[in-house]
Amino acid sequence: MRQKQTTKGQGPVFMRKIMFAEALGTFILVSVLCGTMVGAARLSGLGVGLTGIALAAGFTLACVFYLFAPISGAHVNPAVSAGAWLERRISTKQLALYIAAQLAGAVLAALALFLIFSFQPGFQPLEFAANGYGRHSPGGYLAPAVFAGEALQTFVFVLMFLRFSQADVPRPIGTLSIGFAYSASHFATFAISGTSLNPARSTAMALFAEGWALDQLWLFWLAPVLGGLLAGLVCRILFGGNSD
Repeated sequence: MRQKQTTKGQGPVFMRKIMFAEALGTFILVSVLCGTMVGAARLSGLGVGLTGIALAAGFTLACVFYLFAPISGAHVNPAVSAGAWLERRISTKQLALYIAAQLAGAVLAALALFLIFSFQPGFQPLEFAANGYGRHSPGGYLAPAVFAGEALQTFVFVLMFLRFSQADVPRPIGTLSIGFAYSASHFATFAISGTSLNPARSTAMALFAEGWALDQLWLFWLAPVLGGLLAGLVCRILFGGNSD
């Protein structure tokens, strides 16, 4: 098996390029995915529904991955970066830079969506595609169920991402597989949590939603990151991590 791609040992100029790719990729993903969610919620009878949201998520991530994977690996998600860190694809310093870039891109996307939708007369942000539990869960699921669902499905998705982004997998196959996995995880978790799987996406939308979203944000960091770390550990055991 060929060695997986890694960003270790890259210079500061290339690291800035990586951060820009991560920020832009996260911006694209959050703007399309959460824009679809907000639009679906506000247009009763005309929204795309769960199928449209899941397909928008998968198609967009597939495009982002195909575009930016040669530069940064196209993590666009702190949970993915956490898994890649545990698998030794990136260093601890790079992990912090990846997460900072992802947060910046996600917040800019949420701000752009907020400004766009605010031009609609009578606009109120309300939940604004934020993730929640209890009465803020689409299905009314309590925090333990939401935590378990997010951790489990993030584990599944990140495991797929880490495996199909390895260098021995042809990029077209890896791209489609990662996109399908992301769509499937949306189908599995949307009724439970509104589907996070991505702490940067949850943070960005919570900043513009009602106050409860920030109060519940801890869960949408802890559960996805835990799932991502577990996926990194399993991928490292099964498929072999970098030894450097």
